[in-house]
Amino acid sequence: MNSPIVCSRITGTGSYLPGNPVSNNDLVARGIDTSDSWIVERTGIRYRHLASEQTSASDLALEASLRAIQAAGRVPADIDLIIVATSTPDFVFPSSAALLQNKLGIKNGAAAFDVQAVCSGFVYGLTIADKFIRSGSHRCALVVGAEVFSRILDWNDRGTCVLFGDGAGAVVLEASSDPGILATAVHADGSYSEILSVPGQVSGGRVIGSPFLQMDGQAVFKFAVKILAEVAHEVLHASGMNVTQIDWLIPHQANIRILQATAKKLGVPLEKAIITVERHGNTSAASIPLALDDAVRGGRVKRGDTLLLEGIGGGFTWGATLLRF
Repeated sequence: MNSPIVCSRITGTGSYLPGNPVSNNDLVARGIDTSDSWIVERTGIRYRHLASEQTSASDLALEASLRAIQAAGRVPADIDLIIVATSTPDFVFPSSAALLQNKLGIKNGAAAFDVQAVCSGFVYGLTIADKFIRSGSHRCALVVGAEVFSRILDWNDRGTCVLFGDGAGAVVLEASSDPGILATAVHADGSYSEILSVPGQVSGGRVIGSPFLQMDGQAVFKFAVKILAEVAHEVLHASGMNVTQIDWLIPHQANIRILQATAKKLGVPLEKAIITVERHGNTSAASIPLALDDAVRGGRVKRGDTLLLEGIGGGFTWGATLLRF
């Protein structure tokens, strides 16, 4: 008797946002030289969440993970692989994934590691977990995007500090005989590293370079719209599908202009795009799973829907995942 084909399928989603929403006017009140109308017009962002100084990426990941595990009908001990996508880990080492494993009380020796691909990190993590499960080595993975991006922002730079927020999103990905993840693609081009980066490092107990995010917004916009359309068509072609078969586009929530331009270039009606940037800001690796969980719990995304997840981040890195939910 032939063994069933092993696929991977998302069985639970979860998310977590720290504290109360921080409005654009709240930022103005803190002394940032900007305005609500300036931010909304250029980015579509009205609110974001900011973690306290005592809150780490693994703390946010824990809350999102517990919700995803519960939604999947699982317990932490069922997890045999943990991947955390983050650019703002708790420590240089150990990994935030290892710290999360401990906080979840998982003692089964599950593999745990971080992925650093910035805003496309969750797509990278999902792709890696899918490969592990398809290989037969693992059966129940926890994939998390968690960021405390407020730690690496220059709050005197109004062009960047208003864009980002903190949060975490998670999914449980399990082995299944039914198709779930249909196609994945991940890419990188390090020649674009200067366009979006945090060009600093710790050496001898001090920071060498800059510890703050730096970005050429126009260059990011042009590259993002072009490459996101290309990688979307790549996974559609790999699965033998076309754009009209997508029920929901769930892109990285960078800003509303990139979201609108990407949907238009793909030929996806904007009403079929999940957009949370207005309430969450850009949460980097957390933005796609946050948007996914928001759509699932809000009743928009339903079982059997075909989803296209895609993101682009500093590096540049980019990727897409086409899946049946």
